[in-house]
Amino acid sequence: MSAASLGHLLRERAATGGQRPLLRFEGVTTTVAEVEERTNRLANVLRARGIRRGDRVAVMLPNGAGFPVAWLAVGKLGAVAVPVNVGYRHDDLAHVIEDSGAALALAGTAEAALALLGTRVGQVGLMDPADAGPARQAVPGAFDAGAEAAAAERNLELPGIGQDDLVNLQYTSGTTGFPKGCMLTHGYWLRLAELAAGLVGARRGDVDLTAQPFSYMDPQWNTVLCLQVGIPLVILPRFSASTFWRSVREEGATFLYLLGTMPTYLFRQPEDPQDRAHRVRLVLCSGIVADLHAAFEQRWGAPWREAYGMTETGVDLAVPLDDDACVGSGAAGVPVPGKQVELVDGEIVVTGSPMMLGYWNDPEATAERIRDGRLYTGDLGRRDERGYIHLVGRRKDMIRRGGENIAAAEVEAALARHPAVRAAAVVAVPDELRGEEVKAFVQVCSAVPPQELVEFVGQRLAGFKVPRFVEYVDEFPMTPSERIAKHLLPTGRGDAYDARREAG
Repeated sequence: MSAASLGHLLRERAATGGQRPLLRFEGVTTTVAEVEERTNRLANVLRARGIRRGDRVAVMLPNGAGFPVAWLAVGKLGAVAVPVNVGYRHDDLAHVIEDSGAALALAGTAEAALALLGTRVGQVGLMDPADAGPARQAVPGAFDAGAEAAAAERNLELPGIGQDDLVNLQYTSGTTGFPKGCMLTHGYWLRLAELAAGLVGARRGDVDLTAQPFSYMDPQWNTVLCLQVGIPLVILPRFSASTFWRSVREEGATFLYLLGTMPTYLFRQPEDPQDRAHRVRLVLCSGIVADLHAAFEQRWGAPWREAYGMTETGVDLAVPLDDDACVGSGAAGVPVPGKQVELVDGEIVVTGSPMMLGYWNDPEATAERIRDGRLYTGDLGRRDERGYIHLVGRRKDMIRRGGENIAAAEVEAALARHPAVRAAAVVAVPDELRGEEVKAFVQVCSAVPPQELVEFVGQRLAGFKVPRFVEYVDEFPMTPSERIAKHLLPTGRGDAYDARREAG
């Protein structure tokens, strides 16, 4: 981890191996040298528009080479990137922009630019998400960041920033309220990528592949890993279960990272004679279904290994590549190098690097999460006879729908804005495919169709946060402190309105 910053790492690699491919998107390869030049040009545009060290820049781009170019360009100035989920609308988008204090935002679509123009962000720039080039269409009120970058100076002097400098406000849902901004440094990404490279045994000749949105942390550390090792990162536009393995075969991927319900969706696809016709030597995964673990390996002919972590800590536990005994055990693994993991009253507690500095603008949440240098994850675990940690539950009032973390309080707040809603409680209900689904218990003060409530939330929050089930109650069970006693609410789906069933 010798590089002083992400920008210094990119510059060093451009000087020693500039013609190596770094990014590949929809058949177009971008070399390390090209990324170096494009990030210099874009950084000069941002600086000309007033962005200085420590300023926040929101990045709201769909997958493509544009996002990593924008991210690295922001970091080269010593500014702070704020990745924004392209599905955010209204309430959740406004919260991220206002909480971060973003002075400028980069958008990859006209729709995103218009949404950002409706917030308090100072400036909005448009660019082609595929390559960080000129915008595909003009939007009144937004400048063409891609066109300005193409005409900007190609050289850039890097400021004196180091590994302890902030480079990301990575928003992740907390147990209450809207997403919280994890303060991540250059050193966080450099160390995380180094650890991940060790877990997969990354080496020259490998090809990495990602299908997750770049607003998540995973494609970002994959980018840094590929820079460090000198290998290409294949970027898919999105995850598609029906075409994923075909893309893996065509792109020659040798390792990849999956999480959430992605493996289950893949397993439910019809078996294909080409299922094993690929170069993959390892699938790193978080949340492997224990009962299907052996079946995954049998079907695709490659080892699947578990890794556990979170945005706050990067990676904490992993199963060694050569440990076949863990297949089907449900074990999350042993501590990765440089991390210490202990169980305190059953809760997984982590120390070591990487780790966030804290939550932006939220010292109380930071103090609750990090105590004496130890981060309390909110996850419950147990240690088996071999010393491996197993997850057994969560303290957090969170819903895990597919690969998304959803704060119940955020959905409750959106429901409460409807004039017919007196109170709402949002809980998780088990779902075979997604792991958990969102169910809303609602107390109303006037009649309202459940479909209207679902649509109301959908206009304010990202689609994955919208309740699938709605059940009306006459009154809520309450605690002595006048809080809704969620543990006393009916469990399961019951006779609740099912938005998916109603939609056909």
